[in-house]
Amino acid sequence: MRILKVSLFNLNSLKGAHDVEFDAEPLASAGLFAITGATGAGKSTLLDAITLALFGKAARYGNSPNPADVMSRGTGECRSEVHFEVKGLVYVAKWSIARARGKVDAKMQQPKRSVSDLQGNLLADSVSGSGEKIEELLGLDYERFMRSVMLAQGQFSRFLSSKSSDRAALLESLKIGRA
Repeated sequence: MRILKVSLFNLNSLKGAHDVEFDAEPLASAGLFAITGATGAGKSTLLDAITLALFGKAARYGNSPNPADVMSRGTGECRSEVHFEVKGLVYVAKWSIARARGKVDAKMQQPKRSVSDLQGNLLADSVSGSGEKIEELLGLDYERFMRSVMLAQGQFSRFLSSKSSDRAALLESLKIGRA
C-alpha cells in the first residue's frame, strides 16, 4: 500500500480545506520523511485524516469509531479523503460527518464512508461495507495497520520491542500486499 494523497476539511486544528500530495514533488522523491512542527500545527490531524478515511477511526482516539470531536470548532461538517495504491491500482477512501443542516449547534448526524476506484466507480458506500472493502484491499485491519504502517507518536518503539514472530508476520503481510 502506498498513500498518494490526503485531503481534509475542518479536522481538529486544521480548519478549512487542506491537501497533501505524497506523489508530487518534493515528497514524491523524498523516500522517507518525518512529519514535524510545533504543537497544534496539525501533525496528528494528518494521521487522523488517514485513519478516518481508511477505517472510520482517528488515530489519536484509539478504538473510538467516528469521534465527533475531530470536527474543527465552530464548523458544521468535516471530512477526510485518501487516495492510495495497492498492487498498481488506485483507490479513494472517504469519511465524513456533519451536524444537521450543516449548522454549528445542530445534532451530530451519522458518519458516511465510501470506497471507490480512481474512475469514481463505487466499491462500497456504507460504513460497514467500506470497512470490509478496505480490509480486503489492504490485507490489514485497523489494529495491524496502526502497528505496522502508521506507527504514530511513540508506537515505533512498541513495534521494535514486540516479539520477532509478530514483527515478521506483520512485515510479511506488508510484503505480500505490495506484490
